[in-house]
Amino acid sequence: MDPPEILQKKLYFLLEQLQNMARDLPPKYQMRLPYELLSSLANCLLNDTVFEIVKGLLEIQHVTEQHLYQQRLQFINNQKMEEHEILNQYIGDPDKKVEELRKLMIKQKEELKQFDMGLVIQLDEKVADQQQVLEQAGVPGFYVTKNAVEIKVQMHLLDFMLRLSKMTLPS
Repeated sequence: MDPPEILQKKLYFLLEQLQNMARDLPPKYQMRLPYELLSSLANCLLNDTVFEIVKGLLEIQHVTEQHLYQQRLQFINNQKMEEHEILNQYIGDPDKKVEELRKLMIKQKEELKQFDMGLVIQLDEKVADQQQVLEQAGVPGFYVTKNAVEIKVQMHLLDFMLRLSKMTLPS
């Protein structure tokens, strides 16, 4: 356990860094990061566990995004295989081939739209999970919300924490 003077130095350092980072944001986000929130966050970050939680969530997010990306590539690949089947099926009938391809393209466009909407829902669920984990860990500024501006503020706070986790704190 650090002596009180060192904790005080760390707290001042963290708060100063958070204030500097917040100053670099557009005004509409700055106003959502009052001194009290940054001060509470700095205090919370004296506990290294919060940095570990944030790094873990980032890792899970990268794995999830990669998995969803692979699913999308597989889906598109399956659609291409359908196209090749039609190309091979109607070799002697170019008019029928064009007609069937046109119908397939319309169908595939809608299927891809539905697939992508499913991916967005999964990503939204992941965001809510992250918000809940950080809220339960007592990290100021985090709560479950679907408000785009509030989510963007939380993304900035996550970025701040990741940047701080790479800095050497005073000792």
